[in-house]
Amino acid sequence: MDLNLKNLNISVIGLGYVGLPLAVEFGKKYPTLGFDINTSRVSELQKGQDSTLECTPEELSQACKLTYTSQLEDIQDCNFYVVTVPTPVNFDNVPDLTPLKTASAALSKVISKGDIVVFESTVYPGATEEVCIPIIERMSGLKFNIDFFAGYSPERINPGDKINKLTTIIKITSGSTPEIADYIDSVYNTIIDAGTHKASSIKVAEAAKVIENTQRDLNIAIINEFAKIFNKLDIDTEEVLNAAGTKWNFMQFKPGLVGGHCISIDPYYLTHKAKEVGYFPEVILAGRRINDGMGSYVATEMVKKLASHKIHIDNAKILVMGFTFKADCPDVRNTKIIDIVSELNSFNIDVDIYDPWANPQEVENEYSVKLVDELKQAHYDGIIVAVDHSEFKNMGIKKVRALGKSNHIVYDVKYVFALEDTDIRL
Repeated sequence: MDLNLKNLNISVIGLGYVGLPLAVEFGKKYPTLGFDINTSRVSELQKGQDSTLECTPEELSQACKLTYTSQLEDIQDCNFYVVTVPTPVNFDNVPDLTPLKTASAALSKVISKGDIVVFESTVYPGATEEVCIPIIERMSGLKFNIDFFAGYSPERINPGDKINKLTTIIKITSGSTPEIADYIDSVYNTIIDAGTHKASSIKVAEAAKVIENTQRDLNIAIINEFAKIFNKLDIDTEEVLNAAGTKWNFMQFKPGLVGGHCISIDPYYLTHKAKEVGYFPEVILAGRRINDGMGSYVATEMVKKLASHKIHIDNAKILVMGFTFKADCPDVRNTKIIDIVSELNSFNIDVDIYDPWANPQEVENEYSVKLVDELKQAHYDGIIVAVDHSEFKNMGIKKVRALGKSNHIVYDVKYVFALEDTDIRL
């Protein structure tokens, strides 16, 4: 086993929001092969373009040792594999490890003696050693911690964030033996400016990652519940939060829709494992129920407001501004805006969705809805500002209201505009 950094030959498996930035940083220092089964994704990267907008063309060009492939056999000469495939949940919110299992099976065809596999995908504690490693062992014929080794270094990428980036966030590392843990830590230390934190075991590193987003999910859930209560009391939630926020230890969170591929999914990985070992989580699942119901809540509150303004509900025209799961980012994975749209449709309301950041084809393929490419003046009975894109902020409330009929409602979900300029806020 060669643990010399000079002989490092890396392959990053999965070139999405997580894998590409990692491959780029590695590709600045080491021979790196970025692998993805999506041939069109590989093709665009080979042309120096990134549709996720996580890496600019300039950043891609700086990774002079990085190449891309969709052919599995191309990565068989690598000796340090990093797996960054998605870990979703199914319709019943049960962890779907299919991408991870598929990646492990693929690895078994190319892995050699002395190689190291590091998993970055968010999983429940134990998944790496209980699910992934046995697949590689069984299909490759190699013995774990004798012929090949493993580690876990959870991703902490925040899609669309240009300040808290891969290199500026402390990286948790771990390895299957003390020697391998030291080596994996040293590898990541060469690209992470913020430094690393070496966990004592793979399970500790897995658990640390899954509770990061679970804690955030619960914090948002309690704020969402506050918002529901304050709306009943006719109190503006933002004003309450600003007042409470003057205390030094009050945690700054805002109500909203909790979507995306991390915060709204990761808690289900932890609760799944908890149930497996005989513990039924209560607080975590309560928070999930609150947050999962916020899209329906927003739609229902909008319908109530329309009715109070004597606007006919049947065939009313509503504009939803924004579809991505967060601002100034093209990521539509697990966006909860679709819940607003679906609930409004159940009232026989005609919904237009406008989002300058989202890819229209991706939205249609994933959610079976079409985005409009232009805004209609004086056309809508209601307008929901669902995402706080910079474009919407720059429009100003006058231009937003110009989209509505003489009698219309503006629902500001994200506190984009002042309280007095909107009709209803979350």
